[in-house]
Amino acid sequence: MPTDSFDLRAVEAAIAGTEFAGYLMHFPTVASTNDLALEAAQAGTRHGVWIADEQTAGRGRGSHTWHSAGGEGLYLTALISPPIPTMTALRLSLRTAIAVQSAISLVTGFRRPQEIDIRWPNDLLLNGRKCGGVLIETAAKPGEGGGLSMLRHAIIGIGINCNQTRFPLELDSIATSLRRELPAPRATVPREPLAAAVLVALDEEIRLLIRGWRGTNNRRDRPVSEYSTWFRGKRVRVEEGGYTGITAGVDRNGFLLVDGDDGIVHTVLSGGVREP
Repeated sequence: MPTDSFDLRAVEAAIAGTEFAGYLMHFPTVASTNDLALEAAQAGTRHGVWIADEQTAGRGRGSHTWHSAGGEGLYLTALISPPIPTMTALRLSLRTAIAVQSAISLVTGFRRPQEIDIRWPNDLLLNGRKCGGVLIETAAKPGEGGGLSMLRHAIIGIGINCNQTRFPLELDSIATSLRRELPAPRATVPREPLAAAVLVALDEEIRLLIRGWRGTNNRRDRPVSEYSTWFRGKRVRVEEGGYTGITAGVDRNGFLLVDGDDGIVHTVLSGGVREP
């Protein structure tokens, strides 16, 4: 059942004018906010935002789990159904990571990408350690008359470590939280402004995708170096494929390009990247 421990009204007021306004739900404990969104989507719902204080079965990319400590993080899933082809929807992962990065920078003052960085495809790094992640699940519908396959819906799961001061031993060296990295680490990071900033930024990125598909986006593309130190000139190992090389930017769909040591320019369609 919903609880009043999270100020949902404050978030609602801050996101007025976005597609998420009026669709927020908050719960103290759930198995997974993505699972709630999936159940709603399968029942015909096309819009919604689920926020939880705690997840007992939070998921990451692949078979990974997400450490979802009660009340210490922001665990949020948005269900969207923008009128875009499934090929355009491939850009959602990177666009969502950019939205989350922007929100964290706005609320905390961390500089991007020097402090709050994006590691393709869905990891948010703070001073080199993971503080957030994105998990997107999509469904498509066939195009009419043999036309383009269109997006039926996208489930966008976002997890951000806000106020953890400690992690399980196996995560402590690779994970961090916004609070741990602040100059005054005793100050807690309120989740409501962060949730609002994420949804406002995500709404803008979705609008840009729609306008780009329609050919009405007049905003110039921003250089990838604005968002990430990983997207160009970084030596990496690609987990799926096991090859190494130097990152060479992203393609038009947001997929990472790696100039491999084998002489091939690889397009990384799946799997994470790490330092060798």
